Amino acid sequence: MSSPIAVVTGASSGIGAATARRLADEGFRVVAAARRADRLADLVTRITADGGAAVAVTCDVTDDASVAALAARAADLGGPVSLLVNNAGGARGVDHVEHASPTDWQWMYDLNVLGTLRVTQALLPALERSGAGTIVVIGSTAGLVTYEGGGGYTAAKHAELALTETLRLELCGRPVRVIEIDPGMVRTEEFALNRTGGDAVAAAAVYAGVAEPLVADDIADCVAWCATRPRHVNVDRLVVRPLAQAAQHKVHRV
Repeated sequence: MSSPIAVVTGASSGIGAATARRLADEGFRVVAAARRADRLADLVTRITADGGAAVAVTCDVTDDASVAALAARAADLGGPVSLLVNNAGGARGVDHVEHASPTDWQWMYDLNVLGTLRVTQALLPALERSGAGTIVVIGSTAGLVTYEGGGGYTAAKHAELALTETLRLELCGRPVRVIEIDPGMVRTEEFALNRTGGDAVAAAAVYAGVAEPLVADDIADCVAWCATRPRHVNVDRLVVRPLAQAAQHKVHRV
C-alpha cells in the first residue's frame, strides 16, 4: 500500500512548516500548501533531503478555485488522503473594539474560519474514502477566552472552534476523526510580527521575559501524536501552553 497523504495548510512557515516536516518523518507523504511558493520549495527540498516525501502546492485558502486545485493535486498523488491539518490562520491588529479595523476583522474571519471551511469541504470526500480520515484544526487558546485588544482574533478563533465542534457532531458514525489543538503562547518568526503590522519591538514585547515559550516544533509534536493514535481514539481538544503561561492573562516573566 502507498503511504498515507497528509495535507498541511499554512505550511510556508511556523507551525505549518514544522508540522509538514514532522509528518514526513512519521511516514506521511506531505502536501505542503501555502501562498509563498519560494518558501514551500525550500521546505520540500529540506524534507526530501531528510528522506521524506513532500510536494508543494501554492494555495490561497480564501479562494475557492485555489482550494479546489489543492484537493485535485492531493487526489492526483494516487494514495489515501488520510490527514488534513487546517493550520492556515493569523491575527491582525491589537486595537480595542471601539477603534478596531473592520477590514482586519474581515481578513481574520476569511482566513481562520472560511479558509478552514473551504479546505475541509474540499478534502472531506477523500478523507472519508480513505476509511481512516483525520482532520486537525489548529485553533488557539484565543478561541476559549477573550482579552483586551484581541476582539477580532478571539471572535474568529471562537468561530473556528464552533465550526470544529459542529463538524465532529455531524460526522459522528463516519470514518473521520475531528481534532482541535489550541496552542497558547508560541514564539514563531512571523505571527506576532504580522499582528503588530511589522513592529519588531512590539512583537518582541509579547515574549519579553518568558524564558521558554512554546515553539513551532512543540505544536508539530502534538499534531503527530494526535494523528497517530489508534483509530478508535479521538482527541477532541488538546490545549497546550508553555509552563510559564498559566492562563491567557497569567504569564510568569523574569
